[in-house]
Amino acid sequence: MKQGLCAALAVWTCWAAPTTAQSDRAGDFDYYVMALSWSPSWCSTTGDRRGASQCDAGRKVDFVLHGLWPQYESGWPQDCRSDERDPSRRETQAMSDIMGSGGLAWYQWQKHGRCSGLSAAGYYDLSRAAFASVTLPEYFVDLDRDISIPPELIEEAFIEYNPDLTADAITVTCRSEDLQEVRICLTRDLKPRDCAPDVRRDCSRASVLMEKVR
Repeated sequence: MKQGLCAALAVWTCWAAPTTAQSDRAGDFDYYVMALSWSPSWCSTTGDRRGASQCDAGRKVDFVLHGLWPQYESGWPQDCRSDERDPSRRETQAMSDIMGSGGLAWYQWQKHGRCSGLSAAGYYDLSRAAFASVTLPEYFVDLDRDISIPPELIEEAFIEYNPDLTADAITVTCRSEDLQEVRICLTRDLKPRDCAPDVRRDCSRASVLMEKVR
């Protein structure tokens, strides 16, 4: 019985592990996932405790770019080997206007940017272009009160303002009752495309909390 359980666990852990066998091949991937984080939620759970400047009152930070992630049709690469030089502090800090902090920009380069096969400058430029390619629904810009909203309405709002998006190209994630992220799938040249099944997992809650913009 014990041997059978060990064998079953071994099979399950092999099957359940993220796809990392290809993770050292910079530039070898199929598409991008752009993750847009709802800043007020992150501030309440993490940023306030860290004293993050993006959480200061009056900053009016709503969606920020969490990252632009190279993706396989199943799984994703990360921490790739790359001959490209790492970005300077100045380059990472320059991304804070859309990413909230230079620290996040540095982390995203290390974990995901190297896998793009681009230089650090090229990856940051592409990330900025991806962020600019999506129009944020005006309903959420400078949101002045907490609201409870079904995740599908958030999707519908993004599709209304970005007609090239389809329901399968966008997914909404939550953490507990809070809106966490809106994730949009893009081709390598930043055109909307359907997300692969392992990305297309919407928040299952009937509604999520969007805290007001600070």
